[in-house]
Amino acid sequence: MSSHSVGMEIVEDVVIVGAGIAGLTTSLGLHRLGIRSLVLESSERLRITGFAFTTWENAWKALDAIGIGDSLRRQHYLLSSIVVASTVLEKPAVSEMSFKGHDIRCVQRRLLLETLAKELPNGTIRFSSKVVSIDESENHFKRLHLADGAILKTKVLIGCDGVNSVVAKWLGLQNPVFSGRSAIRGNAHFKGGHGFEPKYGQFVGKGVRSGFLPCDDENVYWFFTWTPATKEEEMEDNPLKLKQLVTSKLKDTSDEMKSVIEKTLLDDITSSPLRYRKPWELLWGNISKGNVCVAGDALHPMTPDIGQGGCSALEDGVVLARCLGEALLKPGVEDEEYERIEMGLKKYGQERKWRSFDLITTAFMV
Repeated sequence: MSSHSVGMEIVEDVVIVGAGIAGLTTSLGLHRLGIRSLVLESSERLRITGFAFTTWENAWKALDAIGIGDSLRRQHYLLSSIVVASTVLEKPAVSEMSFKGHDIRCVQRRLLLETLAKELPNGTIRFSSKVVSIDESENHFKRLHLADGAILKTKVLIGCDGVNSVVAKWLGLQNPVFSGRSAIRGNAHFKGGHGFEPKYGQFVGKGVRSGFLPCDDENVYWFFTWTPATKEEEMEDNPLKLKQLVTSKLKDTSDEMKSVIEKTLLDDITSSPLRYRKPWELLWGNISKGNVCVAGDALHPMTPDIGQGGCSALEDGVVLARCLGEALLKPGVEDEEYERIEMGLKKYGQERKWRSFDLITTAFMV
């Protein structure tokens, strides 16, 4: 599988838009099968917004499938339990649930993306490459127009380009909707060690859900989700105000949580409105059409209530690489290749559609 140029156009077999979790997992899954892909990333380097995410068993199965599970396990704590405390009652009600027998960790996004990227052949990721439009070309190829004027043609187009996905738009999927809630996330670095137990601490009450999870000896990830008042929505780009807001709203949480917020540098705080795709749209919308499909947040942006956004993106990548691999590696007449690709992507779409539907509807109930 290769790329070549015809006139000014570069022709590729598989183009993946977006070098996030889903994009790089799909690319590595294909690489493990001997299939080359080109990943287009609009930013200048790997994007590590969000800092970290909880990885449940399904994520580790996906990471093991592409051969990087063990190296990531070695760099992250195995969490022993989740401790949930109410911040409403005078005497906080605390409940603890053991994770014994389960592989649950808090993985740093930067380490995950760097590990994925390192396993890919040089030149797989093309940075500063923003797709501005997509159109049809002859023989079912899709033509991609980039912001820098370059034009690419591809046999297979995979959109892993997040909530504002250009590929999802091309497929006719509606824009994700705002849930009414926002999330502030941060990473606190304790040089020399933080001394926390490997537990997931969560605090709930007064319309706020917050918590912290140690990733390793020195890094602690934390989050804070709430329904912002209009004046608070304007704070998104001001880390100092965000830190002050979190501190003021978390007066009733544990001293540990307060120390984590206090320790966080302003550069290590980010905020974003929480968006999701309406579940029924997943069932009735086009996840794939011909030789085009979407994965990760481009397919199923979801609120973080059940902690499955990143895990699902990993699953998407593995399932998509498997379905596409079957289609591309099957011996047969070249004329039939498009039909094989279409069937492979349809198979992926059916499987992931129901899985994403389940997760998003579960999040509504949490």
